Amino acid sequence: MLYKFKSDAGGDVIMLEATGGQVLEIIGKGFDAKGILLPEQMASAKAAIEAAIALEEQAGKTSDEPEDKGNKRISLRTRAWPLVMLMERSAKDKVPITWGV
Repeated sequence: MLYKFKSDAGGDVIMLEATGGQVLEIIGKGFDAKGILLPEQMASAKAAIEAAIALEEQAGKTSDEPEDKGNKRISLRTRAWPLVMLMERSAKDKVPITWGV
């Protein structure tokens, strides 16, 4: 399954199920196949994603596991950044972000 986030403020953001579901859980929307993020909810959603990114980065810096250069994991920051940018534009333009509709 893919999550396709749509807004009149910018281009669509497409995420695979694992990443899209993770981001939706972070912002408190669950793994819903359909939904809407209203402009007034975007500041708190963005803050929640930024907090999750900070936690992931802190955990990565304190990890005792050696880094495998051949199998580098893509960070939440990299995966969520397009949606965060869409949130910023959508909040500014006061338009919602929808998915699955």
